Order: sequence, then structure tokens, then C-alpha cells
Amino acid sequence: MKLPRIRTQIATLAAAGLVGAGLTVFVTSADAATASYEAESATITAGVVESNHAGFTGAGFVNTDNAVGSAVQWSPQAVAGTATLRFRFANGTADNRPMRITVNGAVVSNALTFAGTGAWTTWQEATVTATLRAGANTVLATSTTATGGPNLDRLTVIDGTTTPPPTNGTPVGVNGQLRVCGVKLCNQYGKQIQLRGMSTHGLQWYPQCVNNASLDALAGDWQADHLRLSMYIQEGGYETNPRLFTDRMHSLIEQVSARGMYVIVDWHQLTPGDPNHNLERAKTFFAEIAQRHGNKPNILYDVANEPNGTAWSRIKAYHEAIIPTIRAADPDALILLGTHGWGSLGVSDGGSETDVINNPVNATNVMYTFHFYAGSHGTEYLNTLSRAADRIPVFVTEFGTQTASGDGANNFTRSQQYLDLMAQKKISWTNWNYSDDSRSGAVFTPGTCPGGPFAGTSRLKPAGTWIRDHIKNPADNFPTS
Repeated sequence: MKLPRIRTQIATLAAAGLVGAGLTVFVTSADAATASYEAESATITAGVVESNHAGFTGAGFVNTDNAVGSAVQWSPQAVAGTATLRFRFANGTADNRPMRITVNGAVVSNALTFAGTGAWTTWQEATVTATLRAGANTVLATSTTATGGPNLDRLTVIDGTTTPPPTNGTPVGVNGQLRVCGVKLCNQYGKQIQLRGMSTHGLQWYPQCVNNASLDALAGDWQADHLRLSMYIQEGGYETNPRLFTDRMHSLIEQVSARGMYVIVDWHQLTPGDPNHNLERAKTFFAEIAQRHGNKPNILYDVANEPNGTAWSRIKAYHEAIIPTIRAADPDALILLGTHGWGSLGVSDGGSETDVINNPVNATNVMYTFHFYAGSHGTEYLNTLSRAADRIPVFVTEFGTQTASGDGANNFTRSQQYLDLMAQKKISWTNWNYSDDSRSGAVFTPGTCPGGPFAGTSRLKPAGTWIRDHIKNPADNFPTS
């Protein structure tokens, strides 16, 4: 629970007698409060409480009987108004296990889909909207087929007044704490979103390009949703002076956060390609970052930039070792997981997305990263991204319109194909890079940093003009929805 986000609505709930023992409540905006209710504490019909599959919250989960009518009923307290109901579940079968959702006796979904999650230890959430009354409510999930329902872990209720969610403001002000819902990225209201933003170049080489003026331009003129702070580990980076680079990251996180953007904290390991080489360094770094910034709703952790020459099984082991370090201080953080083949879901190392799909990381609220460079990566990579996004949560944390070197001719035609696909499937993306490096992939002409100007197009290379236009004028005409 992010304590600094608790606001006056807690007092309102308490005054109404709506906050009780064992209930987790926090405010996500001036008009919405979130409460979580464990399934094992609910009323169970034809089911048992178990704890034999890892990843659940609370003391266990409910395994409903394989029968029509097996059910779990919660009794959430709320203020009157529209609410989002999130059911956290696992379904280790390949078949959907639909349930009828009834709220205060009224059916709000005849068959809410609880799709297969790939394993009983892989937990996802299904979402439905309902109208709640002030005070006590009943939320009943009933199996509608002979296979019964999924394993149910908890119900989360985001309730508020009838005031609709905000549609303007900063990206973080509108969307709040992000989370994975199914295979998509969702905001605090359970709405699927697509983020669009930029990545810095290596912070050991181009820190002068990340200053008040450039951040003001990125947030205001470019209207970017986020900035990825790329901290190389070797290549003259973190390894050479951990204290200096950790402090630099602290400072930049604060500066980006002050402008209402999301921050991707990029552990930019590259050589050697096995992230386990830097595991202890990563634990030290991310423990401090999460401890300092875990109360912020805008921090995303990119824990392994481009693993390469290393089997997915070893990369998976690294992820499962580093995730608990972050979760200890930031339990609801969104964590981005690097994939094999230089972040290509294995394609560049002779693998494919099925390596991840068939052996997913044992964690929730995570997304798998994909990188591409349009001048080098054609149809095979584009099709891989398309297929993968239908099966697992994917975030494109780095791409360029040039070759994989970050240089060379721009292929805007191929780049547009990627952007069209990502818009269609709401895949968030980050462009490389927000600096004045001499290569064609750096958006500014040499000598722009640190003085600018960074707004407008007078100091932009062709790639910079193109990507700025696509951030400012997205396909859906609203960068955060």
C-alpha cells in the first residue's frame, strides 16, 4: 500500500464505518478508493481454501468445485457510485472457466471470461464494471459450466462517486498506478492504455541532455507519457561508480516525476549478455531504488535491458531472483522483463516467443520487453511481436527507425507498420534516443545539449521530427487513453 497516496476519503469511509479489520484500502485519486478482499475470507459454496500453488496473496485461494453453481461471495463496503471489480485468478487449463457475476442481486455479467493463464501459479485479473450502493454490498461469482471456476485469489474494488475518471491532465494524474490486466497494460481504472515516450542515451555519456529544459520540452511540447532512464552497467556505467550512478538515478526520477510522467528505471546490461553476471549489483541497486521511490505510482522497473547469447531459462532464473527484491519495498510495481536475443523474444538468438509462452516467469504484474530497429528487423520480427502480444503482456521498451546500430538510413515505412500494429494492440513503446549523439537515431542535432532549444523542430534530425509527431499526434488522438 502506498501510504503517501492515502487522502481524505479514508476519513469518509471510516466515518461511515466502512473500514474494518483486515481490509486493505488506499486512495488512487480524489474520487476513487481501492479495497481488496481475500477469497479465503469470503463465503464459499462448493469449494475449498488451498495454498498449494505459489503466487497468491493473503493466506490462500479458493479452488471451486468442478460443478455448475460452485461460487464465492464477497461483502465489500463502498460509497455509492460506479465501481470496477477485479477478480484475481489462475487457470492452469487451456479452457475458459466463465462465471456469472451478480452484484446486489443483479447480474452484471452472465459469463465473465476467466481464460487459461498457462499455469496454476500464473495469476491474472478479470475486470467488470458495476454500480455499488453506499455501505454493504454483495458480489457473487458463480460457475456456469461443469468445469467450475478458476482458482480465485481476491476481489479488488475500485469505487468512487459518479464523477467519471479524468480525461485530461498529466499522464500520471490521469492514469495513476499501472497494472497488467490479461495481456494488456491498464490504468488505475482498469482501462487499457498505450504509453508512448522516449529513452535517454547512456547516462554515463549524455547526462547533459537530461535537464530542466529538455524535460520540460518532453513533457509539454512532445507530450510524452514517459522517459526511460538508461543506466549502463558496464561500458563505463554503474559498475565504475555505483554511488554516483545511483544518486544520478534518484535525482532524475524526481525530476521526471515532478512533470507527471512515468519513469522506466532501465538496468541497461548489455555485455556480458547473461544478466546473472550482474545479479548482486542489481539487487543492491533495485533495493535502494524501490525503498526510496516505491511510494510513487509512476515507477516502472526494467530489470535487464538486452540479454543475449544466453538461454531463456537462465534469464528467467535471473528475473525470478530480482523480482522479490523490488516487491519487498514496492509490492504493486510494474516490472519489465528483458527477453533473450537482445530483447527480441529470442528471434535474434534463433528462438521465438514460444520460449517465454511455454516457460513464463513465475510472477504477476510483469510484462516482457521487445526491441526492434526498423532498418534491420523486418517481417519476422513484426510477426513475432504481433503473435506474442496476443499471448503475453509485451512492452516495447526500445526501438529505432534505423538499423540495429542506432545509425544509418531511416526506414519510416517499416517503422509505421510497427507503430500501426502497436496502436492496434495497445502495445506501449519507447523510442531510442533522446540525445544529441551523432548517430541518426539520436533525435537532436550535435551540439543541442545542454542549451537546446529542445521544443519545436529546429534542432531535430529527421528521426526526431518523425517520432515527435507520432508522440504528439497518436492514432487515438489521446496519449494516455
